[in-house]
Amino acid sequence: MIPDPSHSGQKSGGRGAHGDDRNTRREARELALRMLFQIDVGKQPPGEVIGEALAQSKLEGVNREFCEVLVRGVLAHLRDLDARIRALTPDWTPDRQAAVDRSILRLAAFELLHQPESPVAAVVNEAVELAKKYSTAESGRFVNGVLGALARQPRGDAEIENAPEGDAPKEDKEKEDKEDRDTDGGGDV
Repeated sequence: MIPDPSHSGQKSGGRGAHGDDRNTRREARELALRMLFQIDVGKQPPGEVIGEALAQSKLEGVNREFCEVLVRGVLAHLRDLDARIRALTPDWTPDRQAAVDRSILRLAAFELLHQPESPVAAVVNEAVELAKKYSTAESGRFVNGVLGALARQPRGDAEIENAPEGDAPKEDKEKEDKEDRDTDGGGDV
């Protein structure tokens, strides 16, 4: 597992406007990263890693659940997440990326695509901070660029699966399909 810098006397950031909630959500993301890294690099069984890490963590309640949702969500959507990351980084496919950077990108991509209640800026900023903390300054810039590009893309299926039935995404899709038909047939190219 990635070493926990909090055991080396380093203090975590101060409390923001959200008090403990914000810091524990940040801690949930950090623990999720550490678990994903261990599963990826250590080839450890996910159930064991998740169970052990959560048992040893100080996370409680919704933040503990949030952490587990992140890890299990990344694992469940791994192929799609890697495909999206690969499309944005053709020269740096996930298998060529540093393991910690790959885990950070997967984690943040899952949250951007499948956790619409998470603010995009918070997801990107915290991923960049994790990259700087556990990798390099260059990794921070790389992660920022990839996630910035991903955040500008439509959410696609994630938006549809998270919307209540009969909501706008279906209508938007029909509108986009009509616009695509209107522009495909006759126009200057």
